[in-house]
Amino acid sequence: MSKLAKYHIDVEIDKLTNSIQNTISGDSFPTDVHPITKADLKILTKKNKWLFNWIEEFTLTDRTVFKLTIRNNPDIIQGLVSISDYNDHFYLHLIESAPFNLGRNKLYEGVPGNLFAFTCKISWDKGYQGFISFTSKTKLVDHYEKTLGATHIGGLKMVIFPNEAIKLIRKYFPN
Repeated sequence: MSKLAKYHIDVEIDKLTNSIQNTISGDSFPTDVHPITKADLKILTKKNKWLFNWIEEFTLTDRTVFKLTIRNNPDIIQGLVSISDYNDHFYLHLIESAPFNLGRNKLYEGVPGNLFAFTCKISWDKGYQGFISFTSKTKLVDHYEKTLGATHIGGLKMVIFPNEAIKLIRKYFPN
């Protein structure tokens, strides 16, 4: 994969929650987002049913990979996102829910929404007004417009503008 490789985002936004929500009990759990570490890479493998090569993504110097965890439970990764700072917005390269958060029997809902909201938040905190962009799979353009308020700006490029970014930020990061 070259440094310039860009993925087409292919994650379904299952539910916009206030954090992440247990699908069995309905309980919500506060989350934290931190950069992944080399130690995290040991479990982020295809053998452990992760779909993407996060080890390679971690080595790319133009990106930062973040992990979503439940507060006070930092060893269990709920999802991952890879982003780049383009000096006026953040570009979301790759996003993935943990294998146990996929499919009909997923343990937690709200992981992808949480990671999109986090990307908007760091864009806001950096002074970019929450602007983020990403490239969607064709079949999910309408889905991202409806669930995230993203705007289709041509080709498969999507943007989340400030008004929609602030809605996501307030939902997941009320403070």
